[in-house]
Amino acid sequence: MITPEIKQALTQYTQNMNAPLSFVLQVGEHEKRDELKTFLSDIASVNDKLSLVERDVAELRSPISFALYLNDEPTGIIFSGIPSGHEFNSLVLAMLHATGTDMKLDSGIQQIIKAVDSPLQFEVYVSLSCHNCPDVVQALNQFALLNSNITSEMIDGGLYPELIEQNNIQGVPTVLLNGEVFANGKVDTATLVSKLQEFEPDLASKAQPAEQLPLQDVTVLGGGPAGVAAAIYAARKGLAVTVIAEKFGGQVKDTMGIENLISVSSTTGPKLTGAMMEHLNDYDVTLKEHLRVTQIEQGDIKKLTLSSGEVIETKTLIVATGANWRELNVPGEKENIGNGVAYCPHCDGPFYKGKDVAVIGGGNSGVEAALDLSGIVKSVTVYEFLPELKADKVLVDQMAKRDNITVVKNAATKQVLATNGKVSAIEYEERETGEIKQQALDGIFVQIGLVPNSQVLKGVVELTPYGEVVINEKGETSAPGIFACGDVTTVPYKQIIIAMGEGSKASLAAFDYLLKNF
Repeated sequence: MITPEIKQALTQYTQNMNAPLSFVLQVGEHEKRDELKTFLSDIASVNDKLSLVERDVAELRSPISFALYLNDEPTGIIFSGIPSGHEFNSLVLAMLHATGTDMKLDSGIQQIIKAVDSPLQFEVYVSLSCHNCPDVVQALNQFALLNSNITSEMIDGGLYPELIEQNNIQGVPTVLLNGEVFANGKVDTATLVSKLQEFEPDLASKAQPAEQLPLQDVTVLGGGPAGVAAAIYAARKGLAVTVIAEKFGGQVKDTMGIENLISVSSTTGPKLTGAMMEHLNDYDVTLKEHLRVTQIEQGDIKKLTLSSGEVIETKTLIVATGANWRELNVPGEKENIGNGVAYCPHCDGPFYKGKDVAVIGGGNSGVEAALDLSGIVKSVTVYEFLPELKADKVLVDQMAKRDNITVVKNAATKQVLATNGKVSAIEYEERETGEIKQQALDGIFVQIGLVPNSQVLKGVVELTPYGEVVINEKGETSAPGIFACGDVTTVPYKQIIIAMGEGSKASLAAFDYLLKNF
């Protein structure tokens, strides 16, 4: 399972381990146990500080569960299943972070996690094909390493069908905290920290204060293509630059196929995100990831309050916060997220193998989702609100070739129905006749576009009724010294290459502003 090439890479990664680390494997019989044992033995063979120990441990749920022990003491990190596929990186990072490699978590977040003083037991249900799951597993593993009150267990849903049924799980990642649903669907570290602060509201006040940054020339909100371009252009001018991002890469990180970035014939969101990070690291830019700005005070010097409680002072502000999936806002949607309502066909599609599903939305994203799902599920019904589909003709033509895809036009979704905690049907209105209909199905994938991430800007700059930031041709907003770019703005075309150009333009405009005002 572990190839010679991977062993060689692991040998290099682990050469600076500063303490002995053991894989403690639960004893017992299971058809997958020998495979897991070989997997762990191969990894342990790359470094003398790594070892495999078989032991009866009360905290481990089955013979295919193992824990990481540092100096023969539990780290709080448990894997139930074989962490291959996308989760292999989660295991490797857990090993490295446990044995001395610095975490990339912002210092402010680390202080918040260290302030937790009650027992927190996280269980993360994953699919090894899910590209969003590792982010959640890796974040919670770091939480466990930072605080002995926290444990984090990755559970491969494919190997624990009884737990999937028991907890009514229909989507990944699903996170349980002390046995109760804590988060599910596409969740990033910033969301986990915010939910943790809701769980323990006084965390920020109990946390040790992070080191205060000096006055910044440019602060960029957002780590997607627009924000990264803005930061690089500002840094190249020799300015003091900070980037604040809930998730570096933004929506791009979740995009699987990119074929319209000129000069790059084909790439993926994760690859492009890695390339953007590599380029940003060429410059002296402060990156504060997994944090939100909760308040903006205007003035010649802007004051930004972060979700960690920190305050950053800056001469100019460039907003590149992008957009998020738009929700249906109908009864039964939020209540059933993770139990039949999903937004990522790549992540959650495999849970609906051989089942009937719906895709809401007939634009490019909706039709692409239907095409992806058609190879997995029994049937797909696409519901489009308008009389005609909005997707590109090439996609519509491809969809017409699939026997298991049906299209319903002029349909307004009214509610999501559930039985025994799982989605069982969709209720919709035929807009021509007003007739209300229901269709029995097992899952609903919502693909109706994006909504701007501009909530923190209300009352700060002019917004359209749809929440987009109003800008001029230079990226200037209605507030002096505040600029905006990318999908959060009124720029009509939401494309990666356009966002990069808009970010560069906003940065140049900010530089001009600094020359004239400071």
